[in-house]
Amino acid sequence: MLQLFDTATQKITPLTMRDPGIVGLYVCGPTVYGPAHVGHGRALLTYDILRRFLEYTGLAVRHVSNITDIDDKIINLARAENRPFLAVAQEWEARWWATMDKMGVLRPTATPHATAYVTEMIDLIASLIDRDFAYATDDGVYLRAGRVPHYGLLSHQSIEDRRAGARVELGEHKEDPIDFVLWKIAKPGEPTWPSPWGEGRPGWHTECVVMSLALLGEGFDLHGGGQDLIFPHHDNERAQATANGQHFARHWMHNGLVTVAGEKMSKSLNNFTTLDELLEHCDPRSYRLLVARAHYRSPLEVNATTIESAASSLARIDALVRRLGEIVPLAPSEEADGLRQRFVTAMENDLDSPSAVAEIFEAVRRANSLSDLGDLAAARALTDMVQELLGALGIEVHGSEVVDSDVADLVARRDLARLDRDFAASDLLRAELEALGWVVEDTPAGTRVHR
Repeated sequence: MLQLFDTATQKITPLTMRDPGIVGLYVCGPTVYGPAHVGHGRALLTYDILRRFLEYTGLAVRHVSNITDIDDKIINLARAENRPFLAVAQEWEARWWATMDKMGVLRPTATPHATAYVTEMIDLIASLIDRDFAYATDDGVYLRAGRVPHYGLLSHQSIEDRRAGARVELGEHKEDPIDFVLWKIAKPGEPTWPSPWGEGRPGWHTECVVMSLALLGEGFDLHGGGQDLIFPHHDNERAQATANGQHFARHWMHNGLVTVAGEKMSKSLNNFTTLDELLEHCDPRSYRLLVARAHYRSPLEVNATTIESAASSLARIDALVRRLGEIVPLAPSEEADGLRQRFVTAMENDLDSPSAVAEIFEAVRRANSLSDLGDLAAARALTDMVQELLGALGIEVHGSEVVDSDVADLVARRDLARLDRDFAASDLLRAELEALGWVVEDTPAGTRVHR
């Protein structure tokens, strides 16, 4: 059974499921006003790996991830570009999904949009007012955070500590500095929706409460996101559900941040690299492997050196599959079965993908050794398991490449020359292939070429 570090309890605990065999997973999605950066990519890959592993072990996953398509940043960009806010949001959402497709990230089961759930958000806010957990002012509606049992459970800060660090922005009419906005009264020129408290729009923290409960139901299994969302976003999500008498997420999971020279990567610090920029210069598999080689709760340094290291590791796997790709495999061997068991054990221990990846690369070394010793069938059986487990992480192996008829003819002629022991002709044909940009390898199955 998968065990995960629960942010609320600060302990590694079994992931218990409300509905046997089905995992309800909610992961906070993007605010669509700009390009996805490398930090977004780490979060996406973390939960994609989690989902793929759960499905690999035979569980069904209902994965919900929202789209925030109404927000101050979207409104400001729309105003600067003199366009409707939804046109801006839809353009950047399309770019988001195009980037995710390049990354090989599975689409969520459902992608609810904030603008489609405004009525439900108004209903929640009205309920919170009726329960005396929220109050209306001239500038909006606020939640009385101090009245919520165990407010700050996820960030593990007391209400007193929160008050000491809180501040009231100009124009806010809070009863308490730690109260947070549920409904914003619209300013001139902003998009609005009608409500009992005046024309306006919902606050950011309310949308995920409504959409997760609407699509996954009370007591859904797992809520995830980056560590930067623990406070205020996730603390404030939980506070609203608790104040409304609803059982929210059973478990909380948060991934570590991406750093640049040890500093968090973010748009506000202007030190982010967009995913599209990264993918222009590297194989998307390299970033996925880099993410998998780091524990999901640890910081991740992304730079040319770490990406190149991941790419080099992938090249070893691709070379192994090219070497053994046409060897007839045996039935799964005991050695391959042992590899699978060690992989699953590592992943079930708080998604310990670094140990799981280490097991895979030890198997790559072992398969090459078996091949060198002439035990090609056993090497191929182990290689097949390596490919299967990489697939559970979402990493596709590039064992062969499509070549045109002219290149295929050169390869065939070289194999004939080697069979005839005409090594001079074989060397000339190798040089011709290399001049065309191909890397030439001699394998037990003959000449193999790749870029």
